[in-house]
This record gives sequence, structure tokens and C-alpha cells, in this order.
Amino acid sequence: MKAIRLRHPAGYDNLRLEAIDPVEPGPGEVQVRVRAASLNFRDMLVAKGFFPTFDGIIPLSDGAGEVVAVGEGVPEGEGGLAVGDAVVSTFHPKWRDGHVERGELDNAPGGPADGFAAEIVTRPAASFTRAPANLSHAEAATLTCAGVTAWRAVITDGAVRPGATVLVLGTGGVSLFALQFAKLAGATVIATSSSADKCDRLRRLGADHVINYRETPQWADAVRDIAGGVGVDHVIEVGGPHTIGQSFAAARTAGHIAVIGAAGGFDIDTMPFAIVQAKRLRLQAVTVGSRADQLAMVRAIEAHGLKPVLDREFALAEIADAFRHLESGRHIGKVTLAI
Repeated sequence: MKAIRLRHPAGYDNLRLEAIDPVEPGPGEVQVRVRAASLNFRDMLVAKGFFPTFDGIIPLSDGAGEVVAVGEGVPEGEGGLAVGDAVVSTFHPKWRDGHVERGELDNAPGGPADGFAAEIVTRPAASFTRAPANLSHAEAATLTCAGVTAWRAVITDGAVRPGATVLVLGTGGVSLFALQFAKLAGATVIATSSSADKCDRLRRLGADHVINYRETPQWADAVRDIAGGVGVDHVIEVGGPHTIGQSFAAARTAGHIAVIGAAGGFDIDTMPFAIVQAKRLRLQAVTVGSRADQLAMVRAIEAHGLKPVLDREFALAEIADAFRHLESGRHIGKVTLAI
């Protein structure tokens, strides 16, 4: 079978399509025929060497396919898997539910553990949950990182309720899932983006208000005006140092800020924490989520018929081109691989 391995020194040109032998599942393991994978900002950082990994790692945290073999001791039912089940990978296989220590989150796929840019993988059963019955493999493959992160930010940690106001930034995977989940919860969503085309797409996806941040650089003021002059209840903060100051300003007193990433860059070392104290803001860092979060998200997606937003599909051997497309910022929604 074929898999992508990232060879040292890291870089897109060292993503190699190689032949590897499949491994039969042992006790507690399942073998999965991977049909699709998706790319995340984090995967791009791994491929470029920003996050060091071992030579020859199989990249990508997000994969979906069907179970083709099951080892001894794997239960069936809601928490188990059987041959023929459509499945999607989990980001933190050891995080079942509730509290988890940082030291336990040491085997995320795609770095530090092998990921899913492969035709066949054998992993512990906890590395998967069932996939939503209403989604294709490509759609399901978008859920592991971006979907669960947004679910954790909006539902588990944010506890968004009908009538709340939620601000999402941009048109990346987490932001679009957050928009969709916030609308499912009955919230009013304000979204920002950089072009008229992307703003129109956000409206079609359900955003109640859209701000072009190139036309309105001080978008926090516009957000507060839309939110009755007091600010929003929740901010899904994905931009990092370049946006977090305005996110703080856009939030209402005692607002909830889900701190997720730094898609805008890492070159600013200070953040305006005085406003955090003055407004009694609640900062909640999000590091994807648990298996229980993923199963709850799967049930919600099925119940509401939600469909992830897909941008463009590449072949497995075209993974370097897929990363370049992701890095260009031209995408709206998830970039996927057909495997």
C-alpha cells in the first residue's frame, strides 16, 4: 500500500509517496481503509518543519474511511467499532472525556504519532469514532481537528445558548464550523473576512452580519455597534497576536474568548491584557477536544443534517500542491485529499 512520509529536512518537496506494508490489527486495534483526509493549519506547520517530528512520519491528523479488520477485545456499539463501519479519526485518542492532563495528550496523529495520509492504517480503536451517517468520507475527514475544536469552543466550553452573539474570524475550517454550530445553537453570528466574495459566502452559510476587515480595519468598533454597543458574548479567536486585541475589544464585559490558534502569525510577543482585567473577560484555550466531544458533535451533525464546507480536493500524491493551496489563503472551507 502507499503512504506519504515526510522526510528530513522538512518541507513540501520532501513529502514522499512511498510503499509500506500494512499491519494486521492486534488486541484492541482496528485496521481502516482510509478514503479521505483533510489538511489543517497545524499540518502545514508540521510539513514545513515548524513542529519537529521524526524522519518518515506519516502526516495529517484527519482521516476517514471504513473498518476492514478488528483485533481482539474491541467492543461494538456506541463506543466500539465493527468491520464495515464508516469511521473518522480522533485527535486525542487518550482523551475520552472530562479532565485530562497535558502529559496524556502525547500521541496526536500527524505529529508526534503517524497520521492518515495513507491508504491503510492500523491504530488503537480509540483512534476513531463512527462517522456521521449523512456525510461522505471527504466530509467526515474534515471533522477531527477543525470540527471538534469548533464544537468544544462553541458548545462544550462556550455553552452558547439561543439569543447569544458569536463572533467568528475568517473563512478557515474552525471558523466555518463555529458559524454552523453557533447557528444550530440559536445564536446571532457576526463574521469577518477579507474580500467581497468571501463575505458573500459567509452570508450564504448563515452569518447574520459580515464585516470586511480590509474595508473596516478597526472591526471591533463595528462588531460592538452591531451587538448593541456592548459587544459580543463569545469570540472564536483563531488569528492570534494580530487579531486578539480587537477580539478583546469586541467582547462584552465578562465575555467568553475561545483562544484557538495563530493563523495570522506569531511575530508579536505581547497581548493587551489590561483590557482582559478591565472587562473581566473569560479566556479559554482550546486544544481540540475529547472523544466524548466528537461523539456529541457526530450526533448533532446527523440530527441537523449539517454539511461541512469543502473547498478543493487533491489526490494523495498531490499533497504538496494541496498544502500550497491551503497556504495561499484562497480557500473557503476545507482542503481534502482523495485516497
